[in-house]
Amino acid sequence: MATEAPVEATEIPPVAAAETVEKQPHNLERKWTFWFDNQSKPKQGAAWGSSLRKAYTFETVEEFWSLYDQIFKPSKLTINADFHLFKAGIEPKWEDPECANGGKWTATSSRKANLETMWLETLMALVGEQFDESEDICGVVASVRRSQDKLSLWTKTATNEAAQMGIGRKWKEIIDAEKISYSFHDDSKRERSAKSRYTV
Repeated sequence: MATEAPVEATEIPPVAAAETVEKQPHNLERKWTFWFDNQSKPKQGAAWGSSLRKAYTFETVEEFWSLYDQIFKPSKLTINADFHLFKAGIEPKWEDPECANGGKWTATSSRKANLETMWLETLMALVGEQFDESEDICGVVASVRRSQDKLSLWTKTATNEAAQMGIGRKWKEIIDAEKISYSFHDDSKRERSAKSRYTV
């Protein structure tokens, strides 16, 4: 009959070690922040962005899924409200130094379920660092509107056509869109319906 050697107090049995590893949080490459903006009841004379609120900054896969499952789904938004996911330290405003010279890729949807799917696929691609040009991405905005919902992927350098086209092609594939277009923030500041500079 074989006898087992006594287990040293400093040794962790393999099953316990596996459980410890499983409970470790899975850190993301960078921190991300969810924002919320409800423009459905604007106060008279209020400046744009006055209803924009920083909601939560996270840095692990577990935090992301908990927040997404509980709160941050476009189907939970009222008309004229937005959810934003931006890199921590970047505000979802044209005036933010990281966004000032940028622009946005935009996809539209007339079906709520489609917006929900595109939003989730985009969030997973962002936090999972799926874009080769991820350093040029600021964040994404889901906008619920009466006539047509919108998803916009914001970037830093609008004039870098090669980077924008790379981002646009990848995003179009991720969200399975027919067509997406890119507009410069500078154009949008001057004209309400700015023309598209790039299309994929």
